[in-house]
Amino acid sequence: MANSLPVTGTSPYPHLVVPGTVSLSTMATIEDVARLVAELPDVMTGERYGNRTWSVAGKAFAWDRPFSKADVRRFGSTTPPEGPILAVRVADLAEKEAVLATSSQAVFTIPHFDGYAAVLIQLNSVKLPELREAIVDAWLACAPSPLAAAFLQHARPRDPGNDADAASH
Repeated sequence: MANSLPVTGTSPYPHLVVPGTVSLSTMATIEDVARLVAELPDVMTGERYGNRTWSVAGKAFAWDRPFSKADVRRFGSTTPPEGPILAVRVADLAEKEAVLATSSQAVFTIPHFDGYAAVLIQLNSVKLPELREAIVDAWLACAPSPLAAAFLQHARPRDPGNDADAASH
């Protein structure tokens, strides 16, 4: 089941721009994922079920997710999305539905993920800004509250009209 609605910014933090070194080309790679993840604090890179996995505080928030034989069978006569697939956590099932309803066709789910707070991203179809947003949101969904709050404080844009902001910079 592929989502076909336009991107509208589903992040609860769509105003955040996390500084990075990733170019904004049209297609993403697993190497782009690794670079985006490296911009986030306290991330551990590991392997789970033979696939690269990124976690924070022991919770996986993104992982390389090739289709299993059972996944491919469930597609039936429909061709499964091609290329590398990334799974990312979302905060809860309500956010999952919102993400699926408002993201590009590159963001989708499969029956195996029914009832699980995560979505899949077809890397060779997603644009990097959408991928960055999904990865940051996944990290925020899994990071301990104090770490997430510190990250948001550091990453939030400065409001020049706010004297408190001016005094703290």
